[in-house]
Order: sequence, then structure tokens, then C-alpha cells
Amino acid sequence: MARGLIAGNWKMNGVAASLTEIEAVVLGAASVDANADILICPPSTLIASAVATAGGSKLAIGGQTCHFNSTGAHTGDISADMLKENGASYVIVGHSERRADHGESSEMVKGQAAAALEAGLTPIICIGESREEREAGKTEEIILGQLEASTPDTASGANYAVAYEPIWAIGTGLIPEMSDIQAAHSAIRNNIAGRSGADAAAKTPLLYGGSMKPGNAADILALTDVDGGLIGGASLKASDFLAIYEIAGQTL
Repeated sequence: MARGLIAGNWKMNGVAASLTEIEAVVLGAASVDANADILICPPSTLIASAVATAGGSKLAIGGQTCHFNSTGAHTGDISADMLKENGASYVIVGHSERRADHGESSEMVKGQAAAALEAGLTPIICIGESREEREAGKTEEIILGQLEASTPDTASGANYAVAYEPIWAIGTGLIPEMSDIQAAHSAIRNNIAGRSGADAAAKTPLLYGGSMKPGNAADILALTDVDGGLIGGASLKASDFLAIYEIAGQTL
């Protein structure tokens, strides 16, 4: 079975003063007995400081994106090696906001994930459909197409994770029906099994993202093929994020 993962994506939020939230998560997570890892991905400006703050605790720190090249003339970008050097152990790739705002294709995401693995990072590959695609009955077609095109050959089992994030649910407070979340995660698991084998599929953490909060986390995390969450807004406040991690300890 895949080990659970509760991951926080701070997006473009957080300055030095926000490290107090990291401190609170470190302290609170220490007393939680969970079959799940805990991760925060702050802005790149805070990664080194967050790593220092987390110290030798169970809290891991990750990046929010990386370039598919290790070096080069890519103004404003950050490489997987740079993230690793600053103490990151994970990196989110292919988030819908990156795909939309920066034109990142699945081919580019595949390169990013491959670069992350080469650098010794665990990539979290994001996939998700728009409301229009969902209403057209294309959810499975879209997310499995993205998954296959975004996953490098070097990804296998526990060395990467997949986050299913319905685009229309991110930051809106809306979530799909529980049966729809389970159907999507089951389709993802079966797709990975078909390409990499049942053992690899069983070891790959499948995260749900899209307005997960303390109030709905128990229902979502109880679903058979949900191994954790990629959490946005609720990860900015230590008390909310820890509440979800505590639920994971009771559920996963």
C-alpha cells in the first residue's frame, strides 16, 4: 500500500514572518501518529529558511515547480538541483495554475518530473479537468491523457506521487461528489497498473486536491484510492493544516 502524504502548497504566499506557521506545524505534527508523511511547499524564497526551521522533524519541505533543464538561460526559473541543494525533498509539477498561467504542456511537465527524479526529489504530478470537460463527460479522458503524457519512464511506485485536482474545485470551496473522487482515483490507479504493474500502482500515493479542509478531509481521506491531499488555502494556517494531518492519522 502507498504511504500517505499530506502536502501543503502555499502558492505565492508567505514571507519570513510566515515561518512561525512552519514552527507550529513542526511542533504539532510531532505528536501525531500517522501512516502519512507531511510536507509544505512554500515559495522558493523561503525554502532554505523553512528547511532550517523544520530541522530534523518529520516535516518535509518542497518546491512548487522546477525547470526541465538543470541550467541555462531561463530567467526567473529554478532547477531541480537548486531545490535539492536548498534542502527540498519534493517538488510539485504540472499544477493547473502553472499549466494555465505559464503554458506548461504535459510534455514539459514530463521533463520537469524527470529532472526532479534525476536530482533526487519526489515529484508530485498534478492532473485535473475543467468544469466544461467534466460536464462534457470527459473527466477520465482528460486526466488519464495528462497522466500518461506527464509521467516519465523513470517514475515507478513510491518515487513519485499523483495529485488529482479538478480545476474548477481549486480555491472555490466546491468539491466533486465522493463517488466522483473515488472514480477518478480508481481510474488513475488502474491506469498506472496497466502501464507499470499492480505493485507499482499500489505504492504510488494518489492525492486529492481542490478545497480540502478540516471539515471535509475525513470523508475524502476515507475513500479507498485516496492516499492523502494536496492542500492550498488550508495549509497556510498551521491549525487547519494540522487538523487535516490529524484526520489522516485516524483515517489512512
